[in-house]
Amino acid sequence: MSRTPLARFAQSLASADLNILPQERLSPAQIKTELLSGLTVALALVPEAVAFAFVAGVHPLVGLYAAFLVGLITALIGGRPGMISGATGALAVVMVALVAQHGVEYLFATVVLMGILQMTAGVLGWGKFIRLVPHPVMLGFVNGLAIVIFLAQLTQFQVPGTAEPSGHGASGGEWLPMAQMIPMLVLVALTMAVIWGLPKLTKVVPAPLVGIAVTAAIVIGFGIDVPRVGDLASIKGGLPDFHIPTVPLTFETFEIILPYAVILAAIGLIESLLTLNLVGEMTGQRGGASQECVAQGVANTVTGFFGGMGGCAMIGQSMINVKSGGRTRVAGVASALFLLAFILFGSPLIELIPLAALVGVMFMVVIGTFAWNSLKILTRVPKMDAFVIGLVTVVTVLEDLAVAVVVGVIASALEYAWTNARRISAKTYTTPEGAKVYQVHGPLFFGSADGFIEMFDPEGDPGLVIVDFVDSRVADQSALQAIEAVAGKYEAEGKKIELRHLSRDCHWLLQKSGHLVIEADDDPDYGVAVNYGVRTGIIGGH
Repeated sequence: MSRTPLARFAQSLASADLNILPQERLSPAQIKTELLSGLTVALALVPEAVAFAFVAGVHPLVGLYAAFLVGLITALIGGRPGMISGATGALAVVMVALVAQHGVEYLFATVVLMGILQMTAGVLGWGKFIRLVPHPVMLGFVNGLAIVIFLAQLTQFQVPGTAEPSGHGASGGEWLPMAQMIPMLVLVALTMAVIWGLPKLTKVVPAPLVGIAVTAAIVIGFGIDVPRVGDLASIKGGLPDFHIPTVPLTFETFEIILPYAVILAAIGLIESLLTLNLVGEMTGQRGGASQECVAQGVANTVTGFFGGMGGCAMIGQSMINVKSGGRTRVAGVASALFLLAFILFGSPLIELIPLAALVGVMFMVVIGTFAWNSLKILTRVPKMDAFVIGLVTVVTVLEDLAVAVVVGVIASALEYAWTNARRISAKTYTTPEGAKVYQVHGPLFFGSADGFIEMFDPEGDPGLVIVDFVDSRVADQSALQAIEAVAGKYEAEGKKIELRHLSRDCHWLLQKSGHLVIEADDDPDYGVAVNYGVRTGIIGGH
């Protein structure tokens, strides 16, 4: 008997290991790499969490607590070791309207409900629908994401407090004076050079961490006047406290938070599952979609009760982790714990780190994330695929990642339906007995139903017509209605029609109409998706 997604999730927790491959054990060298990778990610998380908190209109600690709690829980029980989760800009831009209209307590309640919805999606196994995302959509997604990450870093070249929160990067802020801008650009280039060149010499220490350390040492040692983490906000705080959102427990409250919770849950799951696929391609892992949905839900539910703004998987930080050598749950747990240590004890030191070092790390993430090969294949792939890649990229930059993916999937689905709708055709011949045979080619579904009906000539055909579906497949209720429509026309002419090579489900459904005579013993055994609906009278009018 097959197990439910919840049972599979429980078993995965019971057998959870810190390694990607449970049969292997972590060596001391790998543990060191994982810890250093976690430290690198934690340093990169600080300005991101603070910036996204500003976008959402909440205190910086609300973003930092979310990064810690969501990152820790998903690292422990998520569907893909190596992934990093935390507060993200895509969620923050949705939250800002809620916070502005109703206050931060309603945000906490929304995050709790968001988590419950995500857990429900995981238990029901809905994570598997991420398989429906076509490859051109994935290419456009990563390209758009790289551009969004790049634009988001441009705010670090602006005077703190002058940029309008948009979630997509610089928006009307005042640029740094040249006395700070030039050193900032030089330090960014230095960080990128270290990250690019160090792996050619040694891989003992993650290159991004060395790049941050070298740049920070130069800035602090020489007292160079450039923006630092502390210029954004103080990150000093205590442990997050358990806190039940102080909102009225009324249906009116539910009406306020439900639309936001649904949107946030959908965006969070789409980003998380796409990140899961992307990390899986880099590390050779598969599966885990439903488990990741549950983990994201648990993380957000807990975060809402501890004063965090919620979050989801962060592709930029996940790329930093994977490319720094983080392959197990150790790195994700370490990054969360390092972040908590920064909040509790290390804020004076962390606030001295120049933003240029962290910008340099993120610029290298941009270079590594962008699918440069997609530019080469645009002229070689089908035109519609090239269009989808460009469409998803543009929508990602102008709107957000979730909207872009939905738009890309819809565009791909419409193109697929249109292409298959034009494939319907039929070869005709007459048997020695005088019957006319229509041998149908191509899928019969809602898109090709009209074309199927137009192929027949009820007035001019002989008294017996045979329709052979050996090279076709009946896919949906529209197809069945088209067959019934054709049968009705022949019946009106006083002629007989036989169908061959249909599934048993089609036999039953079509015989219910009373029009058709079906003769075949070698019919295929595939099912019809609308079988339940027709049998129960929901569709088809029976």
